[in-house]
Amino acid sequence: MKSLANRAAVVTGASSGIGAATARLLAAKGAKVALLARRTDRLDQLAQEIKEAGGEALALTVDTTDAASVAAAADQVRETFGPVDLVINNAGVMLPAPIQARKTADWRREVDVNINGVLNTIDAFLPDLLAAGAEDRPADLVNTSSIVAQVVFPGFAVYNATKAAVSHLSRTMRAELGPQGVRVTAVEPAMTTTELQGHVTDEGVNAFVGQWRAAFEWLTSENIADVIAFTVEQPKHVNLSQITVYPTRQP
Repeated sequence: MKSLANRAAVVTGASSGIGAATARLLAAKGAKVALLARRTDRLDQLAQEIKEAGGEALALTVDTTDAASVAAAADQVRETFGPVDLVINNAGVMLPAPIQARKTADWRREVDVNINGVLNTIDAFLPDLLAAGAEDRPADLVNTSSIVAQVVFPGFAVYNATKAAVSHLSRTMRAELGPQGVRVTAVEPAMTTTELQGHVTDEGVNAFVGQWRAAFEWLTSENIADVIAFTVEQPKHVNLSQITVYPTRQP
């Protein structure tokens, strides 16, 4: 039997990067996977890919910053797959620039997606996770954070702050929900090749990123997906609560 057979999973930010790689891997391991993101065409393509490989997938166009949108998606997932017991809270955005640039619209966007979107997803699916825990079934909430929750990268102040919030939220939720059978994990990747770098417009930050890209081999989305899958495959009494993943040669 596949390691995640009989589990129903939700992956936000599933249209690319870590979200897409994780969705593919969870499906390959037997989970029924709901794909949530804003880009319908990419979601449909990924769902078709998973189905052609023998998996089960449901594509739902969702903006995680809209609580009603996430709640409606949760209802659709339950109707299709039943109660959810595995949530990968992955949607995020990175818009770095020096704080003195005062790009307040970007600040608000990062806070809205990286914090409010995470909270909206938790709100929509927590009842399912608690129900799974109460029935002594595996129940997992995995929040994608970042190494910047722990270290300072100049030019990334607001992004750093949002990811620090995600990591601390995860630690506190683990203490609250663990006794109820729900595992909570913060995964904190260091330099990882995803679409996030393509959203950076500040020249100074882009120069820094380019230097680091040339200096050592970065992680891939598939590397992080492997870590997430390993985490949720553990026996239900084992909670890997905070996982920091570095490229070997990153300083």
